Parts: sequence; structure tokens; C-alpha cells
Amino acid sequence: MIKIEKKTYNIDASGKILGRLAAEAANFLRGKDQPSYLPYLDQGNRVVVFNVEKLRVTGRKMKQKIYFRHSGYLGGLKKQTLEELFKKNPCEVLRKAVYGMLPNNKLRDKMIRRLKIYKGEPPISKN
Repeated sequence: MIKIEKKTYNIDASGKILGRLAAEAANFLRGKDQPSYLPYLDQGNRVVVFNVEKLRVTGRKMKQKIYFRHSGYLGGLKKQTLEELFKKNPCEVLRKAVYGMLPNNKLRDKMIRRLKIYKGEPPISKN
């Protein structure tokens, strides 16, 4: 068994495009940057993203992209544009984008827990 050392990647999101940043974070979380990558093992790293409120979105996605959720009751479909969600919580926009890029299996929830997102500068770690 190979001993895998998990790294922590710090990504500054200011001025970066949402989808490209999400793809980069998803690859680090999956561990695709490591030579010992296997798709069925969770060998990924930790990712810390900060300055999320300075993300950019191309085109007319701010007004046209819609997020749906359902309460489970009749007529319980709620929709929210990217612009509304970004004003309310920009961290959730990035989390949803990265979550959608991870594989749809049992490992996805474990991987997304290693993603930490901050609006401003990250808190100083004592390591």
C-alpha cells in the first residue's frame, strides 16, 4: 500500500472565472494531479479558496442561469438566478459548481468536505 501525503492547495479566486476555478478545485479534490491516481480511491487533497466574492462569470449567466430546488410538496418548486444567489452567498455558488464536477458516487460527499471556501482572506492556521 502506498502512503499518500495530502497537500493543501490555497487558491485566490479574485478575477478568476467560476467554471475554470471549479474545474481546478475538483481536480485537486479528486487527486488527479498525483501520479498514483486511481478513480475508485479517495486520494485527493485539501483545497482552500478565498476572495470568492471577486469571482467573474462570463456571458449573460448572471441573469440567465437558474438554480432549482424542490420542497417535496405540490407546487414546491423554487428557482433562483445566479445573480440572486451570488449576492446572498457567493460561497454556495462555487460549492455547487465544484460539487457538480465531482463524480456521482459515494466518494463525492467525502471529497466536498475537504473544500473550504472563504469570502475574504482565509483565517490564519496555526500549523
